[in-house]
Amino acid sequence: MNRSYVIGVDYGSDSVRSVLVDASNGDEISSAVFYYPRWKKGDYCDATISQFRQHPLDYIEGLEATIKECLQKSGIKGIGGAVRAISVDTTGSTPIAVNEKGTPLALLDEFRDNPNAMFVLWKDHTAVREAEEINRYNQNSAVDYLKYVGGVYSSEWFWAKLLHIFRTDERVRQATHSWVEHCDYIPFLLTGGERATAIKRGVCSAGHKSLWAPEFGGLPPNTFFTGIDPLLDGVVDQLFSDTYTSDQPAGLLCTEWAQRLGLSTAVVVGIGAFDCHMGAVGGQIEPYYLSKVMGTSTCDMLVAPKEEVQHILVKGICGQVDGSIIPGMIGMEAGQSAFGDAYAWFKQVLLWPTKQLIPQIDGVSDELREQITEQLEEKLLISLSEKAADLPVTPIAELAVDWFNGRRTPDADQSLKGALTGLHLGTDAPRLFRAIVEATCFGAKAIVDRFVDQGIPVKGLIGLGGVAKKSPFIMQMMANVMNMPIRIHKSEQTCAIGAAMFAATAAGLYAQVEDAMQAMGQGFERTYEPEEKWVPIYAERYERYKALGDFVAHQDTLTVHV
Repeated sequence: MNRSYVIGVDYGSDSVRSVLVDASNGDEISSAVFYYPRWKKGDYCDATISQFRQHPLDYIEGLEATIKECLQKSGIKGIGGAVRAISVDTTGSTPIAVNEKGTPLALLDEFRDNPNAMFVLWKDHTAVREAEEINRYNQNSAVDYLKYVGGVYSSEWFWAKLLHIFRTDERVRQATHSWVEHCDYIPFLLTGGERATAIKRGVCSAGHKSLWAPEFGGLPPNTFFTGIDPLLDGVVDQLFSDTYTSDQPAGLLCTEWAQRLGLSTAVVVGIGAFDCHMGAVGGQIEPYYLSKVMGTSTCDMLVAPKEEVQHILVKGICGQVDGSIIPGMIGMEAGQSAFGDAYAWFKQVLLWPTKQLIPQIDGVSDELREQITEQLEEKLLISLSEKAADLPVTPIAELAVDWFNGRRTPDADQSLKGALTGLHLGTDAPRLFRAIVEATCFGAKAIVDRFVDQGIPVKGLIGLGGVAKKSPFIMQMMANVMNMPIRIHKSEQTCAIGAAMFAATAAGLYAQVEDAMQAMGQGFERTYEPEEKWVPIYAERYERYKALGDFVAHQDTLTVHV
């Protein structure tokens, strides 16, 4: 067998997907998806307090199941011997407490059902207070340790979550030796790591979420963290000082996992990274083009040559890190905490009567009830999009603010809430849906405006992910609101394909990830152009959106301090 193959593993919020890819041209040979069974049941989560935890067994079982299924579905005899490398991307910041051996505490019997011993999913916002304290303490610090993360630390990130867990659960705190991002743990697992100190940390997670920077000599010093809370004393010394870009190997596949997967111990395992970062590469990112990975939330990625932007610090984004997306370039990250999640929330509101009342209707069988619910689940957003697209665009139509899960960018504040205004007796479901979609597009424009205002040009948009592929209504509105074209990438699995590109580079099949991106990229399927007649109306409505956002933020501030 002359061909070389690589595997990209993409951990999303609801499932993990693996793709088996021909390293010479990026052709997808097979793919497989595994939905997390514990997460699907809602285990360990409580949306009323923004607690979202995931059990490591969901990740581990999914890893094995999807890779084995990919190999089996390929139909290529001896395919296991031709696989050269595996790379992984994950959600983030999604950290977990581990013991001295690097074992997640939730895998130990005494913590197996303890949510505080599990992965704290990116959208878990239980650490709002801790993030506020980090921000407040940094204001009086002699060194600005938040300068490379936009000047504002988020409750979605590494240190805020660690401190919250330590304050919440003394047993977990006492058992914790280190704190590890999901994207760094999986390569450690695959390479048979036996000591937490040996975990190789990617510069992606370290720079964007953990406050690591070369200027600081690594992480901030222990005195910075003890000034926030003495519970953090000594934690930084148990973490890391070195980081790695994702084009480098984390090691080789260990014997145990080689046997479990049917692969060779010569398989290279690449350094991990966040899904949006590898997704931007899979979507063939270009300098100064904003690559928008649009799913439950959005992650907006931009790369720029180091020499052109190294003296610019963009305020209010989710970090800028040398080599975090493409080695040798500055990677900048922004995003929205709720995008697809905002639409999903509205869908669930509308489905409440169906789910609650149909079971109470005499003569409706369980089978029929399930059929009705499944069809409504499948068709509701499609139908809403069709009806909403026919509505006129007027300056005074219903208006929304998209902070249903807080605000990530610009200026992270997960305590903020969404809003709807301008409602009247003629307001119906399509009008409300249209206002919510419009708000998510306005939120996206606020990100572009922040980059431009801070001296980083945005030359165009690249749309990636499920929403970009499946919703012409949303993408056309995005182009109209932004007043710039948005190109939609062909690949349905840009994150997993990006991971495959990094795997090929880590295995030495390409000298640099740009070469892998050129050879393995699938190109773009269509471009949405702005419709000139709607641009000025959306511009007027965007000003109304900003004014409403200012009002909502002010009201939330009053609520906090009353």
